[in-house]
Amino acid sequence: MDKYGLIGYPLGHSFSKRFFNDKFATEGIDAQYINFEIPSIEEFPRVIADNPELRGLNVTIPYKQQVMQYLDAISSEAEAIGAINVVKVEHSGDKTTLTGYNSDVIGFVNSLRPLMQPHHKKALILGTGGASKAIHYGLTEKLGLETLFVSRTSRKGVITYGDITAETLKEYEVIVNCTPTGMFPHIDECPPLPYEALTTDNLLYDLVYNPEETLFMKKGMEQGATVKSGLEMLLLQALAAWDFWND
Repeated sequence: MDKYGLIGYPLGHSFSKRFFNDKFATEGIDAQYINFEIPSIEEFPRVIADNPELRGLNVTIPYKQQVMQYLDAISSEAEAIGAINVVKVEHSGDKTTLTGYNSDVIGFVNSLRPLMQPHHKKALILGTGGASKAIHYGLTEKLGLETLFVSRTSRKGVITYGDITAETLKEYEVIVNCTPTGMFPHIDECPPLPYEALTTDNLLYDLVYNPEETLFMKKGMEQGATVKSGLEMLLLQALAAWDFWND
């Protein structure tokens, strides 16, 4: 039986495990999906060595960058992004080849594109962690938007939440939350923005998918903005991962 899995720490409730095992059962695929919760990336080679039936892995925080050192090849897109979330595992005799891809950018772009309007020219990216890398790449390279990062501390190319004014939200009409703020169980939290300055021209996209309607989204809707959660992105990136593994 083929194996697929997820590496990260901590993993908790995994969307991927539930999604793929349901897919295998529904489609009659002789495979199983396993969570590999490893407290250190140094344990990654052991996961590969101890599971010769592995055909593919998803990678989540905090290992989207750390795992790259163990790969034999990385797709040009994943290399440009600087993070991977999919590993294809191929076996030929005694040799095992590991190739890294990024399906996050595919899921994000395909989820956001239908909501884009011609006046959407610039985007704020809330957060500078691993998730923001794929989002930045998708917005700039795939959708042609100009971007600006927002973080709690200011540095070159990054503004703080305190720097955001009504004028900022008018100029940067697309806002993507790449932080975990508002994720269950902290559903009463949201990124500190001047939400009252939002209009119907703004588009708010939240990578958080639990809850499906975050406070960030609710505050956007109250001002007439278009909003979307990360649930569809999650589904689309999972399907893209399956395509990478079985290409």
